Amino acid sequence: MAIAEQSRSTPQDRAVPAERHWRGGIGVPRWLIGLVVPALLLVLWQWLVNREVYTRSQLPAPGDVWRAAEQLWTADLLVEHITVSLERVAQGFAWGAGIAILLGLAVGLSPLIDALLSPTIQAIRAIPSLAWVPLLILWMGIGDQPKITLVAIGVFFPVFTALVGGIQQIDRKLVEVGQAYGLRGPALAWHILLPAAAPSLLTGLRIGLAQGWLFLVAAELIGASRGLGFLLTDGQNTGRADIIVLSIVLLALLGKGTDVLLGLVERRALRWSDAWQG
Repeated sequence: MAIAEQSRSTPQDRAVPAERHWRGGIGVPRWLIGLVVPALLLVLWQWLVNREVYTRSQLPAPGDVWRAAEQLWTADLLVEHITVSLERVAQGFAWGAGIAILLGLAVGLSPLIDALLSPTIQAIRAIPSLAWVPLLILWMGIGDQPKITLVAIGVFFPVFTALVGGIQQIDRKLVEVGQAYGLRGPALAWHILLPAAAPSLLTGLRIGLAQGWLFLVAAELIGASRGLGFLLTDGQNTGRADIIVLSIVLLALLGKGTDVLLGLVERRALRWSDAWQG
């Protein structure tokens, strides 16, 4: 009976799951393997401190950074800085990604809009983040609005570029089928273009989110008194290398954490995909 059941199973039924295949049969969870390099970097960091390759004022020990975090926590400042930066990135990401999706779909639908907008958008894309700072201060002052706007600018370009690139790779026959069923304009974009370009769009969203965290530091140079970017520059101004390193570590952890959340959304949205996992 077992042999008969095995003979009736399809190759898909007998396929090794992608995650199990990726582990190579060693039975180690992927997240645990991902901790190997950070652990090695932590050991290298402590070794450099012990060997006095750099002074403590240049490279504080991991314990010094931990104590700096405890000091900020005790003063009720650590959570405040983290929360403010998260809010700015979240709002900037929402605005930047939303506008990028709307313009990307418009460019994908209309060759005329593509010819009008794409050259200008690609030219503006080359402007460094710090170049926007004085202009945004003149336009919006030094409140939260210019900071959120600068993060939105950083998010916009990767999302727009990825979405337009994904739309341009869609099979022409798929679009023609949608048009044959009477889909035009927004309906065609919603039912055909957006689902077909979803893998590229979600990749662009993850890149845009990472870019948003990069632009956050420049954004919080705009008269900020709270946030991780402010904490970073404040550590530089006061000569607190432990605060500088703490800010960098927190930016890395928050960037990775938000990327993991977006990655979960990506896997759920693309669960229909049978793509190669490596």
